[in-house]
Amino acid sequence: MTSDMTELQRERGMGGLGTERAREVRRISLAGLDTRRADIADELWSAATDIGFFQVVDHGIDLDDVGRAFAMAEAFFALPDDVKARRPKRFNSGWESLTQIRPSVGTPDQKESYQVSLSDMDGLWPTAEELAGFRETMLDFEHKCWALAMELLSLFADKLGFDRDFFTRAHDPSSATYQSTLRLLHYFAVPADADLDGMWRAGAHTDFDCLTLLFQRAGQGGLQVCPGKESAEQEWTPIEPSDDVITCNIGDMLMRWSDDALPSNFHRVRSPGPDEHRGARYSIAFFAQANSEVTIAGPHRKYPPISAKDYLQQRITANFAK
Repeated sequence: MTSDMTELQRERGMGGLGTERAREVRRISLAGLDTRRADIADELWSAATDIGFFQVVDHGIDLDDVGRAFAMAEAFFALPDDVKARRPKRFNSGWESLTQIRPSVGTPDQKESYQVSLSDMDGLWPTAEELAGFRETMLDFEHKCWALAMELLSLFADKLGFDRDFFTRAHDPSSATYQSTLRLLHYFAVPADADLDGMWRAGAHTDFDCLTLLFQRAGQGGLQVCPGKESAEQEWTPIEPSDDVITCNIGDMLMRWSDDALPSNFHRVRSPGPDEHRGARYSIAFFAQANSEVTIAGPHRKYPPISAKDYLQQRITANFAK
């Protein structure tokens, strides 16, 4: 737990406003992947080892499917709270609101969310009467996200010296130990007279998973990254949202699996400024997290082997212990 507590101390120091600095967040086309595997793998590796974030285009997920997923997410969050509360969050599944407190800021993220983890959804789906088509839409979208995440992870496997299907086997959705999660997010509208001092839509944090795919809506900005986990300067780079790109970032689990070659960097969602749009913000994230019994061990064994379940539990306990 020593490394986890060290990491927690770093996160607690990331709550300041900081400054903004322009950096390139690379857009990488996945077109012609079958014939350009080595080139695309090199592009991904270069971007990931630079700031840990990149955006993919020509990714194969139809924009109409993305639009349907967002429409269903908005419809879910528009349900009465007492209906949503019948699906209370347990570990990585279900609904929660204003409960996630980041160590970096010590105040609740100004959002609600609904998590889909296939291995633990009993009793958590809204009924067809409450929201027709929701379950089918989310299951289909989750599978599309999983397939793309596995494609991207196969390219990182090439660079790490693992076989091409290494990470696909580690993220088996047919298993009862599947931990990957699709997360629907609704950041609340900010009243014009709100005091923004100390208010964050999402405080600074790193992701616990291997790889995150993030879908954002054009005009609903706020996401920022701070490369360098021990950055004392806190220079934050805005990541512009767009309907046709998927923003991706390396998580803690893949950083460990890569013996720290791939950095998992701090990011946050700031509140809108005085002259910015203060309406609701929606996003959808897919977190590729290895099945619980899978052993995480880097190619050079920098760290002792640990199961994905134990690793994820350590990170959650360190960050969100009450």
